Amino acid sequence: RTRTSLCDFCMRSWTDEIPLVEGHQGSCICGDCLSTAWRAVIDAGINDAPPPTTSEAPDAPPSWVCTLCLEPRTDPAFQSPVRPEAFVCRRCIRLAGRALHSDPDHDWHKPSSGAVSIEEPLRTEATNEDRGDPVSI
Repeated sequence: RTRTSLCDFCMRSWTDEIPLVEGHQGSCICGDCLSTAWRAVIDAGINDAPPPTTSEAPDAPPSWVCTLCLEPRTDPAFQSPVRPEAFVCRRCIRLAGRALHSDPDHDWHKPSSGAVSIEEPLRTEATNEDRGDPVSI
């Protein structure tokens, strides 16, 4: 059964087999993209957030907004390799990870320690069966 929700980071449709976390105003991240973001930002310390432009005043808001919380953020972020305008901040990565990890309808676990290659592709196939509805953060 396919729903209309799309992961904002890989653009695949949500199905019962794919864990999905909803952010504000219908923004979504799937379990696979969340795992990739976790390994990159939390484990490896990679920061894909664009630097402030030189024309910005010191107190100007950041030049990017988190796709999940819709806030301009200054913490490290993961950028979608498919949609360059889609970023998820470290805070939302942690919140979404806690939500999926504690949801009994999903078999998602925080990724084990280990850096990822920036070239690592996103997985597109579901590996677990009988997962529930999207989880909201």
